Amino acid sequence: MVKVSFANLKLKVNKDVNTIDFNGTKIEVLKYLPISDKKDLIDITLQKSEEDGIYDPVRMEMYFNLYIVYMYSNLSFTEKQKEDEEKLYDMLESNGLIEAVLQGMEEDEYKALIKWLDEKEWTLMKYKNTAGAVLQNIINDLPRNAEAAAEIVEHFDPNKYKEVINFATAANGGRPIRGLRANMDVLDEAK
Repeated sequence: MVKVSFANLKLKVNKDVNTIDFNGTKIEVLKYLPISDKKDLIDITLQKSEEDGIYDPVRMEMYFNLYIVYMYSNLSFTEKQKEDEEKLYDMLESNGLIEAVLQGMEEDEYKALIKWLDEKEWTLMKYKNTAGAVLQNIINDLPRNAEAAAEIVEHFDPNKYKEVINFATAANGGRPIRGLRANMDVLDEAK
């Protein structure tokens, strides 16, 4: 078999576009987005749609479509316009611009993005529920939690704690509050 030099092929990344007409304005939509940009699109969609350890499907839809418009089309937006992405999404979606850009995409590009988004979401959710992930979160949170605990201990005033116990006891008709009185005795012994 004769080897063929890759350089002889003179290949370049495909930068061809499909042109769509939106209300009389010509908008270009890339036929191919480089793989690193596709990965960024998937990652930012998941990152921005995560809430309390799960992925909000409404936010996923919004960010996925917004970032397709940002990255596949030649539409430009100011930083001010991007500040309120929900409002921007509503304007694009309610006027049919998102659908128009999606229609201008190559079908295989769109299907690949959907597939990778679903797979990464599933993989991340599966990982988050493993013992390793839980342990990793505990390890990552330890320094922050230790710092907070040190702050509490540093500013702890036993006299204020005694005042709280005395107030609770008085509010309880002078009867000791179970558990609190024992803690106060420990504080007295520590002096």
